[in-house]
Amino acid sequence: MADPRPRAACVVVTHDALPWIEKCLASVAGTQTVVVDNGSSDGTPDAVRERFPAVRVVEAENRGLAAGWNRGIAETDAEHVLVLNADAWLVEDALSRLLAVADAHPRAAAVGPRLQNADGTLQRSVRGYPTLWRLATEYLYLRKLAPRSQALNAFYGAGFDHESEREVEWVMGACFLLRRGAYDEVGPFDERYFLFSEEVDWMCRAANGGWSVVFTPEARCVHVGGASHGGRMFRENVRGNLRYLSLHGRPGEAEQARKLLRASLLVRGRLHRGERARLYREAAAWLGSGDVETLLAR
Repeated sequence: MADPRPRAACVVVTHDALPWIEKCLASVAGTQTVVVDNGSSDGTPDAVRERFPAVRVVEAENRGLAAGWNRGIAETDAEHVLVLNADAWLVEDALSRLLAVADAHPRAAAVGPRLQNADGTLQRSVRGYPTLWRLATEYLYLRKLAPRSQALNAFYGAGFDHESEREVEWVMGACFLLRRGAYDEVGPFDERYFLFSEEVDWMCRAANGGWSVVFTPEARCVHVGGASHGGRMFRENVRGNLRYLSLHGRPGEAEQARKLLRASLLVRGRLHRGERARLYREAAAWLGSGDVETLLAR
């Protein structure tokens, strides 16, 4: 008997998303779509209802991106769910191409497209799992010494050409096709993550369960990048890395990373000026206010 569920649905989590939401939703027109609005103050829910009456809007307390994804996925019943940022939009027939790749890789828990910036240039979206060494290469600027070196830039997928389809460790959560069968088996996104690292956590858990993550250049998606938070969530990015290591790293690795990141951000705070320096100094102060267990419990 044929599966009565639709092939694909789309989930978009929004928070003050008016600048980009129209392009985002127009790119998935005709697909069952759920928008989970995390407490927007710019009228996003009303705008979506007015311009896209077929889209289901769920207004929720802002408990973070992972919680929003879980809520949206629970509102769908499709075989696959396209998880799409509010500041991203598909190019041409990207969804059908993602579905074709998923069909060709039945153990793929997630399929990620080629991301590109608004000007059409490549946005490098393939990543390596965070480790103490990989975080060191990023926060100590070691990767800048040899940006295409696997040894010094594995965190950002150095040497990955983004021109060939293959299994990878994880892909950025701006856009990916999620297999519901994998989601049901692996479990929901971990809602202890507020923003950043929720996708790598889930994809790591999927890999541990025998699933894979596949990147394909055959599907394309534009991602503005940082539009939803404007770089103001730097500390949350750091917190996400620490939480990931506390759950998936070696014993003590997260605490080692805390000390490493604090030292590197203190240096960055002196090297830079203006808003960037302030963000680094604030994150360093936070990292110095307790051990990992204390920081993650707050």
